[in-house]
Amino acid sequence: MKACVLCDVGRIEVRDVPQPRVGARDVLLRIAAVGICGTDAHIFSGHANYNTDSSGKNIPLSAHPQILGHEISGEVAEVGGEVRDLAVGDRVVMDQGLNCVSTQREPRCEYCLSGDSHQCAFYTEHGITGLPGGLAEFIAVPASNAVRLTADLDMREAALSEPLGCVIHSSDAVARAHGRFAIGAADEGRRVRRVLISGAGPAGLLFLQYLRRVLGYDELLMVSEPNEMKRGLAKKFGADVVLDPSSGEVGAAVREHTKGGGVDYLIEASGQGHAFAAISSSIRKQATVLLYGHGHAGVELSLLNNVMFKEPTMVTPVGASGGFEKDGRPSTYTRALRLIEHGKISVRPFITHRFGSLGDVQGALAGGMNAADYVKGVVVLQ
Repeated sequence: MKACVLCDVGRIEVRDVPQPRVGARDVLLRIAAVGICGTDAHIFSGHANYNTDSSGKNIPLSAHPQILGHEISGEVAEVGGEVRDLAVGDRVVMDQGLNCVSTQREPRCEYCLSGDSHQCAFYTEHGITGLPGGLAEFIAVPASNAVRLTADLDMREAALSEPLGCVIHSSDAVARAHGRFAIGAADEGRRVRRVLISGAGPAGLLFLQYLRRVLGYDELLMVSEPNEMKRGLAKKFGADVVLDPSSGEVGAAVREHTKGGGVDYLIEASGQGHAFAAISSSIRKQATVLLYGHGHAGVELSLLNNVMFKEPTMVTPVGASGGFEKDGRPSTYTRALRLIEHGKISVRPFITHRFGSLGDVQGALAGGMNAADYVKGVVVLQ
């Protein structure tokens, strides 16, 4: 089969590689669509490498080239002999993580027992930790990792179940954190009334919608974003105030809109260093800070001094953990897919770029994602 192989930092080659074999409990998926994620860009550019050996040391791409892609939708092309609940032709989205439940490992580790599948003691991940990802014609995964679509949904939109699943898991983690302030708290003195989302990329726009449409948050919601088009999308999805961080100090603008108090809840969804540096001036004391974005290049850790002084509850979730359905399928991916299918969360407006072949991926990751009109790109193979 054809696959995008990341041979070295910044260099992808479309190569012929062996088509994966299907085990008795597996399915072979013909890839339909793959979202291009910031994590892919970080690995491509050499700013991150999650493929490590048993001692935790990074394995270089020169020693182990990778196939990226973890936001995946596809069609079942083959089923293993023991699979009874999926059939050839079923349209599905995929949980890219392998854990105790999906590999049927017993006894399950403490993390899988608590529903934190992305922290599984034996965790591996297609497209991220070295296992082949979705930027290929086919991928084989345990059948329990494939969640069937129940509506006539565009497969580009279906692929974004994975990033929405991460937003759901992050929001659940914040709810469990028991900070001073909480969305919808019964005690009005502890209720979140002022929110700032840093970044209006796909994650920021998903967080915005999830707050408004799923959690029912109807108080002040601000979004900081330097891109004009993305600020417009934030307004469309329900932001009360949109701030341009390139036109002035974000913290000062936040304090102005909050009458000097700062926000109760800050979601850092940009991964930009300057956004991270603005946290301390934007939050009130003992606010909740959700660190979702990765990257933050160009800042030094001393900026944490002023953040720590305010005693925030800092939450740093990763992935789309959230327990398992009775059939072993991931609950969070199922929740995410249904929200998109039922129109509760809208992703179509910010899918701005469609890449029609594996050959387009190099250009997308090498600079295409930096275009002024780019919000989210999806590689479409069907």
